[in-house]
This record gives sequence, structure tokens and C-alpha cells, in this order.
Amino acid sequence: MNHKLLIPKSIKPFLKKLHYQYALRSPFHSAAPPAHSVFIGNGDFVEVGKMLLGHFVGEGGLKPTDKVLDVGCGMGRAALPMVDFLDAKSGGSYDGFDIVWKGIEWCQHKYKKYANFKFVHADVYNLHYNPQGKNQSSQYRFPYEDESFDFVLLTSVFTHMMPADVENYLKEISRVMKKGGTCFITFFVLNDENISLIKAGKMQQNFDFKHDYGSYALVYDNDPEYAIGFKLDYIEKIYAQNELRVKSPVLYGAWSGREKSYSFQDVIIAKK
Repeated sequence: MNHKLLIPKSIKPFLKKLHYQYALRSPFHSAAPPAHSVFIGNGDFVEVGKMLLGHFVGEGGLKPTDKVLDVGCGMGRAALPMVDFLDAKSGGSYDGFDIVWKGIEWCQHKYKKYANFKFVHADVYNLHYNPQGKNQSSQYRFPYEDESFDFVLLTSVFTHMMPADVENYLKEISRVMKKGGTCFITFFVLNDENISLIKAGKMQQNFDFKHDYGSYALVYDNDPEYAIGFKLDYIEKIYAQNELRVKSPVLYGAWSGREKSYSFQDVIIAKK
């Protein structure tokens, strides 16, 4: 999967500074897992993580003093650059959870000396990533108190979840977010332009979403969680139901074949 990201000019100085910090503090690279063990996301693990942080800061307004929740944290791609960014002395912290145990095990070991970084395994069923999971996404309650976080992020999570699961997760996201908090979530958004590009065969890989179920569509009918796209009006409706105000415009990605794009997947930023 192509993770090329367009970098806004406003955050390039920040990324340059971050690159310099990484060059000086090379031990942080030891928290980057071997490429063969990464179970989701392609591209250079460290570089993509830094670019994502740049977007969280530049477009999402992430601050060093924020309490961050990473839903579907994987093996710590977003956590890695936040070690330098979040200010523990001023209350900055990171919590991540994932349904894949090996990712959590890796992070718990690699970040154990950082008291403001915590990782939890969520034993939630997913055909691809946790087929033995005991809990259903549509009923799972996040293991955090109400209004605990300033910033909630999900990258390449809702692209693999069915509507009932997404609706429950959004309810939980709203519950654990503080008022005024921000969520940064990636999707495959099926709006008029993206659908037209798909019909014209412009999309990358095989994201044709030809199995249409009204509010959502699937690439494979017999493997629904492989990739799921959602209609924009449906996304806006379920956000509104959970007191989440979508920030305009949607930041559209390259997956559909757009010539100008923000990232690979589409990004929706919202405030509570």
C-alpha cells in the first residue's frame, strides 16, 4: 500500500527538527520493528510515523501537553515519534490499544521505560487480525474513563470494520474524549468524485468497492473486512449522532486515483 504523504509547508520545519532529533537519539530506532513483523501498513516505519505526527500536529492541532489515545496502535508507528513530542512533565501522555497481541507485546517491551506510554491488548474478534477474539467490536467498551483524552487517532482501522462496529467505536471515542477534544480518523470515503474515479478505473490496487450495500461498500463480498468504504453522508450522520463536528474539508487521499491528495486514505478530523 502506498503511504506517500503530501507535507503541508507549515509543518515542514517541525518535521525537519524532528528528523534532527531522531538523528541525535538513534536508540529510538530500536523501537521500530523488523519490516517482516509489521502486520499493517507499508512504507518506512519510522518515516511514515514522523509524517503522521506532522499531520496530527499540522492539521489536527495536537499539542505536547495532550493526552493521546491511539485506537489500533499496531506496533507503535504513531507512538515512536511521540516519545520526543509529548511532554510528560506537563501532562502529555499516550495510550494505545490493539487487537493483535504481538503488537502490544512489542510495544510494552520497547516503551517500558516511558511511564507516560501505556499499551493494552483488546481481545476483539476480527477475521484477519484476531480470529480467536472473544469480544465483538459492536459491543466493546474501551478500557478508559469518560473524558480522558484530548486527541484520539485511528489510522487504517475503520477501513476494516463493519458499520455496527464503527458506530460503537465512534460512540466510545466520543465518550472517552474531553469536550473540545479532537479525533483524527482515516477512511475510504465514497463520495461522488471518488466513485467516479473508481468507475473510470483510476483507483489504486483493487479498491473497486463493487459490492454496494447502501451506506457502505465492500471490495470482497466473501471477505468483508479486507476493505470497507463508507458513503460520506453516512459518516456525517453517525458523527453528528455522537456529538462530533466534522472539520471541513475532508482531506482526500490517493487511493481512489486523485491527482492531488493528502495521504493514502481519506482523513476526517472532528471536534467534540
